[in-house]
Amino acid sequence: MKTPSVSLLLGVSVLLLSGLTVSAVSLNVSPNLQQFFSEDSVSLSCVEDGQTVKRTRGGQTEDCGPAGSSCIISDLSSSDSGVYWCEDRAGHRSQNITVTVPKGVPVILEIPALPVMTGSDVTLRCRDKAHVRFKAFFFRDGVLLRSGPDGELTLSKVQQSHEGLYWCSTDEFGSSPQSRLRVRAPPPPPPPPPSSPPPSSLPPPPSSPPPSPSSPPPPPPPPASSVSVLRLFCHLVVFCPYCICSVLLVSICCSRKTGNKPAISMETTPPVGGGGEDEEYDDITADVTTEHEL
Repeated sequence: MKTPSVSLLLGVSVLLLSGLTVSAVSLNVSPNLQQFFSEDSVSLSCVEDGQTVKRTRGGQTEDCGPAGSSCIISDLSSSDSGVYWCEDRAGHRSQNITVTVPKGVPVILEIPALPVMTGSDVTLRCRDKAHVRFKAFFFRDGVLLRSGPDGELTLSKVQQSHEGLYWCSTDEFGSSPQSRLRVRAPPPPPPPPPSSPPPSSLPPPPSSPPPSPSSPPPPPPPPASSVSVLRLFCHLVVFCPYCICSVLLVSICCSRKTGNKPAISMETTPPVGGGGEDEEYDDITADVTTEHEL
């Protein structure tokens, strides 16, 4: 079960690497034109070293010149007409460039060889070998666009709808060969680097949310000293009645034991002088004191 998964991952990796390599192969052409007169010159070069400029002439594929990564043709002829491209050692190719060198045609159409980007302006020129200005009619895909008194046609803010086969025609010199205008969307801009605001503009950190009105905050816990005093007071309240009751019970018990024996005190006053026995009795005072303690 693991072998198919590994093979699939390897295949995807190869495809991704192949796509990256193809995008890195590119061909430049100067001047950026597709149609030339005989004896004109053109320079084609690959962007990176190790790549070779190739072309197809008469159905045969060959290297363009001995330099490999560049090809300069200073004396063009109709035999140089064909398709040109760059190719690396792995066989990855760039986009194709069509070079047309007509034979026995008095006028050509100057049209870009490389794709133009959407939104740009493109000027097409119908000219002869002597660069004489003349009135020309411009066509796209067989439809007349308009005529230019000076042999020029400007396409403003090119879009994909401007792609097609173009050529020009004159009343005096005839028509030019047909060439295709290619339009491509510009590459997307790189993403901007992340920017952090300056420290001074940073908002303050969020504070804890205030308590809602429906739920009042809990009361703070009482201090330790208040708790101690409260506990002492509770102990006294419980212990004092017990002590009072105990003292009262002890007092009642003691009073009952001593209440059955009344205290009697007698005091005898001896007679003064020579009184008789009756006076002695009269003078006897008996003090009896009885105490009942409840």
